[in-house]
Amino acid sequence: MSDFLYRYVVNNLGLKLISLALAVGLWLAVVRDPVAEVALDVPIEFHNIPENLEISSENIPRAEIRLRGPGRIAHRLQPSDVTAAIDLNGLRPGERTFDLTAQQIQHPRDLEVVQVVPSQFHLAFDTRLTRQVAIHPRVVGSFAAGYSIERIVVEPPTIAISGPKQRVEAVEAAITDPLDVSGTMDRATFTRHAYVSDPLVQVANPKPVRVTVIMERTPGASSGH
Repeated sequence: MSDFLYRYVVNNLGLKLISLALAVGLWLAVVRDPVAEVALDVPIEFHNIPENLEISSENIPRAEIRLRGPGRIAHRLQPSDVTAAIDLNGLRPGERTFDLTAQQIQHPRDLEVVQVVPSQFHLAFDTRLTRQVAIHPRVVGSFAAGYSIERIVVEPPTIAISGPKQRVEAVEAAITDPLDVSGTMDRATFTRHAYVSDPLVQVANPKPVRVTVIMERTPGASSGH
């Protein structure tokens, strides 16, 4: 009996007590860390976009990802820890519906994806087009009595815009920020930016433009003397 106690109980008693303590500690950690579920709103990332292809849909959906796992991990989760990715390799212009499943979600390995919303989304794609368009100055304000605009000089007169082909082709001109010529009787020079109203069309090389508004006396207007 004493040999049995020594061999299976007393022998290496310290190591056995440490193992027992670790087992109890692990059990307590599991019991005190119940499963939690969290939801994160994350952007959808597009990988391997073909060259010269643009998204022509104005509204790009975001994804709500619901994950479940140990509370100590779930409660510390940040949106940057989770990624929803779509591979666009080989995509051509046109409309396309994409599935968004748990397999496309990158997340901490101790958590499980239990729901992805939306599970599908629809986007349109078009080839990228760059072209030059005229710059139309936007003149505001009250002219001095007896004066009108003789001419407007814009330098440079055109600007390059870029974006989805159909959207770029629909742009007639770029517009400047307002030019207030109130009270001007000779000329006034302004430095302004030009822009287009379509959010999917960008100014290719945004630089300020120089606009000179030259006034003239209206024929038949009184000189005031």
